[in-house]
Amino acid sequence: MNKLTSLCVYCGSGNGSDPAFEKSAIILGQTMAQLGVRLVYGGGNTGLMGTVARAVIDNGGLVTGIIPDFLKDREVMLKDADEMIVVPDMHTRKQLMFDKADAFVALPGGVGTLEELVEQLTWAQLGRHTKPILVADINGFWRPLLSLFAHMRETEFIRHGFDVNYLVAEKAEDIVPMIQSKLALTPAHGMSERVAERL
Repeated sequence: MNKLTSLCVYCGSGNGSDPAFEKSAIILGQTMAQLGVRLVYGGGNTGLMGTVARAVIDNGGLVTGIIPDFLKDREVMLKDADEMIVVPDMHTRKQLMFDKADAFVALPGGVGTLEELVEQLTWAQLGRHTKPILVADINGFWRPLLSLFAHMRETEFIRHGFDVNYLVAEKAEDIVPMIQSKLALTPAHGMSERVAERL
């Protein structure tokens, strides 16, 4: 049985307009720290990124930040993380975040958050991994995207056998338990069954 030891959180470098977004980031960070789940994230100290990281740290948890050199000042690199990795570019950042995480969650965010979420969904769709992916639909933030996915299925651009698999949580308290339940049913090391069969 796989155990959740690290969770990659994608989220905005701003707080957004709804106070529920920041509150959810705090709850998620507190929950992760209490359960001994390491945060893997983009390394910034602003917006929801900073909020979730500080919540983990303030509650005794561990944080791995991964930030490209050109964003160190723009996103105000968090200096309190017990591990901070500075990388040369975004591609390296995303690969390391993937390598170091057992699962992924997308809190509210902007285009960068969307891009990171969709990339993981694509990799999973293509059979490159089976690590759980959760969309945190706080106050319906991701509902337009979920509707778009439904539209893609209806118009057969997401075809049978190439499903886009993800979890959806509407409350921050549900995020970690849902991922833990999914991970318990996932093949070893988050590999796809097709990949695992070849090893």
